Amino acid sequence: MPEYTTEEGAAGPGADGSAQVLRPHAEDAFADELKALAAADDRPRPERWRLSPWAVATYLLGGTLPDGTVVTPKYVGPRRIVEVAVTTLATDRALLLLGVPGTAKTWVSEHLAAAVSGDSTMLVQGTAGTPEEAIRYGWNYAQLLAHGPSRDALVPSPVMRAMAQGMTARVEELTRIPADVQDTLITVLSEKTLPIPELGQEVQAVRGFNLIATANDRDRGVNELSSALRRRFNTVVLPLPATPEEEVDIVSRRVDQIGRSLDLPPAPEGTDEIRRVVTVFRELRDGVTTDGRTKLKSPSGTLSTAEAISVVTSGLALAAHFGDGVLRSGDMAAGILGAVIRDPAADRVVWQEYLETVVRERDGWKDFYRACREAGA
Repeated sequence: MPEYTTEEGAAGPGADGSAQVLRPHAEDAFADELKALAAADDRPRPERWRLSPWAVATYLLGGTLPDGTVVTPKYVGPRRIVEVAVTTLATDRALLLLGVPGTAKTWVSEHLAAAVSGDSTMLVQGTAGTPEEAIRYGWNYAQLLAHGPSRDALVPSPVMRAMAQGMTARVEELTRIPADVQDTLITVLSEKTLPIPELGQEVQAVRGFNLIATANDRDRGVNELSSALRRRFNTVVLPLPATPEEEVDIVSRRVDQIGRSLDLPPAPEGTDEIRRVVTVFRELRDGVTTDGRTKLKSPSGTLSTAEAISVVTSGLALAAHFGDGVLRSGDMAAGILGAVIRDPAADRVVWQEYLETVVRERDGWKDFYRACREAGA
């Protein structure tokens, strides 16, 4: 189990070779912040929690500690949402983070688990093919055939391990999992036990165990949660950023983090380009221009904050490897085109109309207009 120590040659980015890891786990990437929070945290902690609820919320929302350590924000949004999520984990109810794509559900889930348990890796990734064994347990078939059912032959799932150790398990994209597999969680969440009928045994959850699930409320082809399962969760809806400034801040922070991990140059002069991407996405997403004067058709894509981050990161890579390192409209245009036009017929019409009626007439956007026209030619 990872510790919040950063002894020389041990935890912390780069100290254990993690500089070579493309995306370190949250408890590794922010080990120094977690260690400082643990040292400054004198508030009551639920059993087996690494930090108090107050410190967990501070870790996610950011702040300055008495020793001067600056805790960077991991989530930019309403404080009350984070407080409710953290408080839920301190009770016997599981937490369901619900929202449209790109509202940082997975990001928040990972950081919550890292701050509460010191380990964000007890993860079940939900897909249409996720089997029941991924949530309950599987078998080592060589052991099973040689010696029959036994605890040695049993392969515990992340949920089973979290129950036994009193830690936080995560289930990503819960509504992607088939309904009959989803309902495997009902006994776990209501009775806090996981039966092993083959052995006549069970695993009971110890204090500290809880579960965080995420679900996409706009994706197509999802499996609705049964009312029995939904009742076992406290649902917290993560909204899209409330203001353009908030969204620009989120995109800038994440692009900077991703850029550093990929050795991309920083984009101090890219703020205007980031603001343009955010403006385009928000206007097409909301179906109206920022000034409220012009109604717009919305494309079929979600145009989420996560997609804006992807577009800007791709633009930075283009600028770094095929330009002079300065982020410009031409570096962004192809990425924006790919994000907006998901349906080649309908979305292209929406995009062309937006370019000609809004972008073309906007002061200071001529270079952006030309770049987008050339990208779509």
